[in-house]
Amino acid sequence: EAARSEMAADGGSSPLQLPCVFSPKSRQYLALCAQDGRLRVWNTDSKTLQQEYVPSAHLSATCTCIAWGPCRTVKEGPQRKKRKSEAVPVEEKADLLAMGTAAGTVLIYSTVKGALHCTLDGGHSAGVNCVQWHPEESLLYSGSDDTYIVEWDLQTGKTRSKWKADRAAVTSLCVSPDGKLLLSAGHVIKMWDLDTKEVYRKFTGHSTAVTTLRFATSRPPDSNGLYFLSGASHDRLLSVWQVREDGKDKNSVVSFTLTDEPQHIDLVTSNSKDEAVRLAVVCKDGQLHLFEHFLNGPCKKPLSPSCSVQMSDTRESPMPIPLLAAALVADTRTVLLAYGSHLQPVMERVEVNTAERHVCLTRDVQTSLSLSLDTAVSKVKTPMVNDKSKILIPGLPGHQAPVKGSEKRKKGSDTKEMSIAERLGEIDLSAALAEKEGPKGTASLQTDNFAVLLVQGLESNDANILNKVLQTRKEVVIKKTVARLPLPAVLPLLEEVSIRIYQLLQLFEASLHSDLWRSLPDLVNQLGVLYHMIESRVRMFHKLTKLHGKLYLLMTQVGATTHTAKRASHENGCTSEPLEILPDALMVPGVEMNGETELDLT
Repeated sequence: EAARSEMAADGGSSPLQLPCVFSPKSRQYLALCAQDGRLRVWNTDSKTLQQEYVPSAHLSATCTCIAWGPCRTVKEGPQRKKRKSEAVPVEEKADLLAMGTAAGTVLIYSTVKGALHCTLDGGHSAGVNCVQWHPEESLLYSGSDDTYIVEWDLQTGKTRSKWKADRAAVTSLCVSPDGKLLLSAGHVIKMWDLDTKEVYRKFTGHSTAVTTLRFATSRPPDSNGLYFLSGASHDRLLSVWQVREDGKDKNSVVSFTLTDEPQHIDLVTSNSKDEAVRLAVVCKDGQLHLFEHFLNGPCKKPLSPSCSVQMSDTRESPMPIPLLAAALVADTRTVLLAYGSHLQPVMERVEVNTAERHVCLTRDVQTSLSLSLDTAVSKVKTPMVNDKSKILIPGLPGHQAPVKGSEKRKKGSDTKEMSIAERLGEIDLSAALAEKEGPKGTASLQTDNFAVLLVQGLESNDANILNKVLQTRKEVVIKKTVARLPLPAVLPLLEEVSIRIYQLLQLFEASLHSDLWRSLPDLVNQLGVLYHMIESRVRMFHKLTKLHGKLYLLMTQVGATTHTAKRASHENGCTSEPLEILPDALMVPGVEMNGETELDLT
């Protein structure tokens, strides 16, 4: 879902945006899920990658939405007990992250532990679209395509309450600052009393799915001073609603005009009539719009932004740099920006002159990227290997190990061992012969050579051999080579392919704004999905090898039992064959009962 979100066609239902959220209060962290399905937490102060987490290897469990929990006091390890005179107030830190997934589960990740805190499952039967924390209690709310809202108890990790919210999918949620009300939306916005789980009010006005709900004031509803805003997909207006005591709140009271649908919103709530609401909206087109407005009843005319911010690079023909997210800082003129790519965002605090209606910031993204790449990569330890070292991979057979299918040569063929150079030459020769003589002539020789060469290349880590084999484009040769590859060589092969894809991703990330990037705009998305798919299949291969081992033992026992039964029947003078003793439940496709047991893992 996340990987396809930026490539959605016009019309139809709204695609899920790639999640991107700043941590509350100090804004020290930026959490986002990129096209490759990984959660990355960046430190906005040091501009470095703090943590990286793979929610799941399965594509259906990709992260669809994320939300930071309230800041809390966290014990980071055993500490010496301090005297009362030494006691200092402990700073509350952003720690827990809730991640909704396309599989219907909610993952709670701890940035302090750097690991998964717990998994909340059994609540939803479809993908999760939105997650929201209660401001005080350890409660979490999630909305799903299954039309239900679930209230989770973080103390027990179980469902505390579950109720049907709408006829359509629940696409957005928001809890009031006092923790007593909950806004939910699909096409209709509903306000729920969290004590009774009953509808308090309904608001209609959007023709498409509501993607954003935010409370704009912190006042209770009985004073006519409670306001909230909503944004929807394919809608270039942000609507503001007033919760009135008399219930006459059918229409929105204020509208903010945008250049595209809202993608990321940050606001400073108003606590009194004399305090303006400050709003920062990043649109889908990559622009930032800043608003400042006193909420004191209806305003018929749609309000334009007080200032709009765009970013571009420093080349002769400037290209726009998309803004991903923005956060308002205590200083009224400073805005924290995240821009560039989800895989490698650039974070920067910028002073914006709000007196100007339009501000264009120019940045050299290449320099920013190379700086942050150096700091991020320094966290990865690379083993030092000199020229004399030989790398041994566990389970990979040596050069003399038989490759399945290699002995099935034609009679009379030369069976002496060939050097690697001769094999490379033979492949070219056999390819030429195959074109002249047809597919039957040399296919076995070619695929056998490829299988043997691939094993040797993986074992010796020889780039020439690996390139020769991996760069072939003939589908028949590829399929036969993979079919004849020995099991212990599969994992090293997948690791080699994964490394090459990862290097490609880094290469194209580094040339983010080059001409090549502009000509291939969807490349990162496609390679990200491919890289994720390979990871999932590597994990599945482990399970398949275990299954292969169990089936091998089972079939060996069945073969031995059958052989004993046959011998006993012959000794007793019976000429007829014994009955088949293997039950239907154990008959596995791809397993042959001819003494040599094989499992077709393709």
